[in-house]
Amino acid sequence: MNPLPAIPPQRPPAPAVRAQDPDRPGPAAPRRPGDRPDAPPGPAAWTPDTSEPEPPAAPVRSAAPVRCPGCGADNAPDRTLCVRCALLLDPGPPPDARPPWWRRLFRRDPARGHEAGARPRRRRRGPRLGVPLALLLVLAGVWFALPHLSGLLGLAKEETGAPESMPPSACHASSAAPGHPAGAAVDGFNNRYWAPEKTGGAAGEFLECTFDAPVRLRKMAVFSGTSTRADEYLTQARPARLVAELTARDGTRSTKTIRLTDQAGQQTFDVRGSETVRIRLTVDSAYGTGKGRRVAVAEVEFFGHRS
Repeated sequence: MNPLPAIPPQRPPAPAVRAQDPDRPGPAAPRRPGDRPDAPPGPAAWTPDTSEPEPPAAPVRSAAPVRCPGCGADNAPDRTLCVRCALLLDPGPPPDARPPWWRRLFRRDPARGHEAGARPRRRRRGPRLGVPLALLLVLAGVWFALPHLSGLLGLAKEETGAPESMPPSACHASSAAPGHPAGAAVDGFNNRYWAPEKTGGAAGEFLECTFDAPVRLRKMAVFSGTSTRADEYLTQARPARLVAELTARDGTRSTKTIRLTDQAGQQTFDVRGSETVRIRLTVDSAYGTGKGRRVAVAEVEFFGHRS
């Protein structure tokens, strides 16, 4: 048998090399830990980063809740009406107050501007009648008040000034005990007194005083009892209630009840009457009445102004 011929060894074929596209990027170069992707590898990529770090963002704060002015409930900032009572949370600025009438009477309207290119027209303003009418009203009031001005001034003086003593021109009584006439009650001495003739309560007994000219009565002072001294005051009965009857010049009458306290000294009362010509004081009740005791009035004084 013939031997087979020897086959020489063959190498594997080399892989085909493709042409590299110049526009296509090549494979990425290997990077080491810490290298930036956009930095080329090598010592340039190992340089430390010297740029300043960005500051942290500020935390977002939530807006404060809006408190309702009516019920006090807290509402979200974006709400218009209250979540509890439906009240308007922000009513806005208050409206302008309307000026009073006397300011509107003399107020002038603000001047209005004109548009560009417009020719202002002359306006004829009529006479303002506010000030002349006000002056005429004041003058008319003064003219009509002149006849009554003296009376008004006199009345104001009487109301503000102190009343004067008005002594009566005559005085008489329904009756009088011996030694105690009616004139003793208006003689200016408080240790002498008027007393009626009969003893007891003396109900209905009166003391009447007359003025020579009409007076405007304002006050009356009464000293009850026999004297202002405490040891002599209780020796006789004292009036407890008097009825004052005022008669004016035209004949009209007015009455007022006066209640006295059981004490020595002066007691003052408001007794008002205009154009008074006569006053009568009638005993209605008394203190300390008994057998052999008479109602005593030490002094009576009147105060007012002459008409």
